[in-house]
Amino acid sequence: MTPRASRTSRRRTVLATAAILLVMGGFVVRLVDVQVVSASANVKQSEKLSLGYAKDIDGARGKIVDSSGTVLAESQLVYDLQMDPAVMKGLEDDKNNKPKLPWAKASNEIAAITGLTGDEVRKIASDALAEDPGSHYAMIKTGLSTDQFLKIRALGLAYLWPLPRSVRVYPNGAVAGNLIGFIAGNGDKEGLEEMQNSCLSATKGKESYLVGKDGVVIPGSQSEQPAVDGGTVTLTINTELQWYLQQMISEEVKAQGAKAGTVTVVEVGTGKIRAAAEYPTVDPNDPGAADPQDRGSRIFSTSFEPGSTFKAITAASVMEYANANASTVVTGASSHEEFPNGAVINDAFDHPAYDYTLAGALIDSSNVALSKFGDMVSDQQRYDELIKFGVGSKTAIDFPGEASGIIHPVKDWDYQSHYTTTFGQYYTVTAPQVASAYQAIANGGVKIPLSLVESCTSADGKVTDAPAAKPQRVFDATKDAELSRMIENVAVQGSVSDQIKVPGYRIAAKTGTAQKPDPTTGAYKEGIYFTSMVGYAPADHPEYVVVVTLDEPTRVTSSAATAPAFQKAMTQVLKTYRVQPSTTPMEPLLPKYQ
Repeated sequence: MTPRASRTSRRRTVLATAAILLVMGGFVVRLVDVQVVSASANVKQSEKLSLGYAKDIDGARGKIVDSSGTVLAESQLVYDLQMDPAVMKGLEDDKNNKPKLPWAKASNEIAAITGLTGDEVRKIASDALAEDPGSHYAMIKTGLSTDQFLKIRALGLAYLWPLPRSVRVYPNGAVAGNLIGFIAGNGDKEGLEEMQNSCLSATKGKESYLVGKDGVVIPGSQSEQPAVDGGTVTLTINTELQWYLQQMISEEVKAQGAKAGTVTVVEVGTGKIRAAAEYPTVDPNDPGAADPQDRGSRIFSTSFEPGSTFKAITAASVMEYANANASTVVTGASSHEEFPNGAVINDAFDHPAYDYTLAGALIDSSNVALSKFGDMVSDQQRYDELIKFGVGSKTAIDFPGEASGIIHPVKDWDYQSHYTTTFGQYYTVTAPQVASAYQAIANGGVKIPLSLVESCTSADGKVTDAPAAKPQRVFDATKDAELSRMIENVAVQGSVSDQIKVPGYRIAAKTGTAQKPDPTTGAYKEGIYFTSMVGYAPADHPEYVVVVTLDEPTRVTSSAATAPAFQKAMTQVLKTYRVQPSTTPMEPLLPKYQ
C-alpha cells in the first residue's frame, strides 16, 4: 500500500471513530438529562400518567409521658417471623448443594430465639406443606423484639423473613390505665389515646418509583416524602403517686367490701390533676382482660349525689346572699323536722333541738339545720351558687365519656327538693367537680379550671402548651377564709376527726354519704350508699385537694368508710411533694351551738 493510501485509510478510521464517539456522547448527554438533570420532572410526569408504583411510609405514634417524663405509652417496632416452607424443602432436597445449616438444626436455632420448641417449629412447616406441598407461607411467631430479629437475621436462612410492624405498649401497665386508655384491634381509641389523638398521630409519608418490564426499579425514578412521627403528650400526673394511690384504693375497696373506689388529687394553686387513681382498673396492654365497665374512667364518667360534702356550698350561698357567718344561728333544729311546706327532713343521728351555728351545722352535718339555713336565701340564689362552683358542667378537661352531672332548673324544685338541695341531694356531680369546688375554697375563692395535659411536643421539638383556662373568682376572699375555717373545724370536731389526722399538718375536710337511686323505680335503695370525703392541706396554706369515693361499701356504710383511705392518700401526697408542716396554730375552735 502506498503512503497516500495509508493516510486515507487512517483518516477514514479517525472520522468513523469520531462519528461513533459523537453519537455515543449524544446518548450519554441525553441519558444524564433523563436520569439526572430532569429526573425529578420526569418522575412527576410519569406519576401523572400512573406509570409506576407508590406506597405509604408509616411514622411512629407519639408518646404519652407523666409530668417528669416517665413514659406511660409509646410505640415500638416488633417483627412477625414468617417462613417459606417450599424454599426450605427445596434447599433440603438439593443433594448437590446441601445448606450450611440443615433444617433439623435450623429449626432448633429458630426455636431457641423465638421461645418455641424445635418440634413446634418443625410442625408449623410440616403442617403447611401437608396442606399445600408448594406452600410459600407459614407464620412461626408474632411480636418478636428487635434483639430477636437481629438473631434471626444472623442465621442467614433464605426462607425466613421477619416483617416489621408498630405496636402500642404501656411500660407501666395499669398505672393510670383508666386515664391513658388504649387502642383496640379495630383502631378504636379510648381515654387520652383518643383525647390527644391529634398530637399523637403520625403523618404518613410516601415513596414512589418506576420499574422496568423485568421488575427492576429504574435508577433515578425513586421519590420519597418522609413520614413525620407523632408528638409527645405530657400529662400533669405524677406516676409514683398514681401507683401508690392505685394500690391503696384497691386495698381499701376490698377491705370495705365496696364495688369500686377512686382517689383524685388536685394542686390548689394550678388546678392540675396530680393523680386520678381508681379500682377496678385496666391494663392497656391487655384491655380484654378487664370487664368492659372497668375500661373507662369512673372518676370522670360516674356522677353521684354529693351529699354532705356540698353543705359547704350551701354555707357559701347564705354567707354571700344572706350575709351569714360562722356564728349565725338557726333555732330549734332537732333530728326530725316537719317544715311548713310539708317537707320532712331527718338527721342521720338522734339529738335534741339545738340552736345550731352555721359552723355547728357543718361540723355535725345536720340536714335539718342546713335546711333551716337554706331558707335564708331563695332557691334561685342557691342554684346560682351551685352553678358557680361547677355543678352541671363538665370540667375544662372534657375527658372522653365525662359526665356533666345533673342539676334541675329551679322551676322543677318541689317542696322536698327545696330542702334536700341544701344537703347535696336532687343534683349530681363527678369527683373532679367536687375537687374543683374545694380547690376554689382552698384557693381563697378563685376557681382555677382543672387540667390533665401540660403540653404537646412535636417531632421537631416544638412545644405547644395546653390552652390555659382563665381563673374565675366565685366567692369573696374574706368570706372564703371564714368558710375554710369552718371546714377545718369539721375536720377537727367532726365524727371522723381522729381517723383523718396527719401529724404536723392542719387539715380541712368534709364527708359525704349519698343514697343511691334504684334506676327501675327512682326510689332510693335501702341501706345502699355512695360515700365520699374531700379535704385539703395544709389548712393554713392549702396546697393539695384530695377526693376519695367508695361505691356501695358494705363493712362500714357511712362516709366513715372513706376516712382511712383519705388519711393515707393525704399523707402520701404531702410526703410526695415534700410539703412543709403547718407553722401557725389553728384558731380557737368554733362553737357548734349558741
